[in-house]
Amino acid sequence: MKATETKLKGCFILEPAVFGDSRGYFFESFNENTFNQLTGTQTEFVQDNQSYSTRGVLRGLHAQAGENAQAKLVRVLEGEVLDVAVDVRPGSATYGEYVAVNLSAENKLQLFVPRGFLHGFVVLSETATFFYKCDNFYNKESECGVHPFDAELAVDWQIALDEIQLSDKDKFAPSFKEVFGV
Repeated sequence: MKATETKLKGCFILEPAVFGDSRGYFFESFNENTFNQLTGTQTEFVQDNQSYSTRGVLRGLHAQAGENAQAKLVRVLEGEVLDVAVDVRPGSATYGEYVAVNLSAENKLQLFVPRGFLHGFVVLSETATFFYKCDNFYNKESECGVHPFDAELAVDWQIALDEIQLSDKDKFAPSFKEVFGV
């Protein structure tokens, strides 16, 4: 496996070593020792989640606050998404900046989103199955989020606005300034 740190410190793109032949392919999608060595963390994942969505579904930008914050290791099992992580760590040199990575079943890339980040994705293919590991358990009371089209963040979702499908929660999410006071 190869790890490349993004412009956001602690946020990594992970590329597995894929072994293929006429029968198909094999790759190790996660190994705790390798992952922690490559990322320089001591991350212990405790919960796995999976979602299925159709083209244009945008989920985000979400996080859990305080002691319930979560780091996530995300990947796509079927289809393609644009995955976005926004740095909201107080004092970070890249506070308010984002990275966007195309994740697909074909490229088999993963993104490690550390604690202190908003996270979201939009489906670029007809359908997508999205899978992620979390290092902390979900806690509804700790949910927070920012509107995915917040002008200050200016995320380029790489899909036409008329194709976007948002949940009510995301449609009416507050601005970056309202949540983080910036």
